[in-house]
Amino acid sequence: MSDSKTIWHTRPTLELMHSISENTMAAHLGIEFLEIGDDFIRARMPVDSRTVQPFGLLHGGASATLAETLGSIAGAFCVDMEKKYVVGLEINCNHVRSAREGFVYGTARPIHLGGSTQIWDIRILDERDKLVCISRLTLAVLEQVSSM
Repeated sequence: MSDSKTIWHTRPTLELMHSISENTMAAHLGIEFLEIGDDFIRARMPVDSRTVQPFGLLHGGASATLAETLGSIAGAFCVDMEKKYVVGLEINCNHVRSAREGFVYGTARPIHLGGSTQIWDIRILDERDKLVCISRLTLAVLEQVSSM
């Protein structure tokens, strides 16, 4: 790690996060990465025909996808990716308020960055900064398998 004040093993860039998300569910749902801090990443997702349920409200699964996308991508950059990788182990989402239009904004911050697990807190807010969803994501940290 180059900077003791940051969580990043390799500091991500917005361009890199967007490129690794091409042709994925995140891209399909219109998730856009917005900001990288010393201990967080932030993205937004539209509330539109791709992300709403039949009654026009933001689908809980779309919120879970935003949360897992943020936590998983952030978690990957917290490990030495030549030696380790992360995968989702458990996600919990509490849907606090509905959203019908515009964008929702998610911010992921670590609660625990261990050698075998990571735990992430992801808060999703609407355009009025009202809490829409709070999520906790647990990631398993696994060893890369070298191929011979």
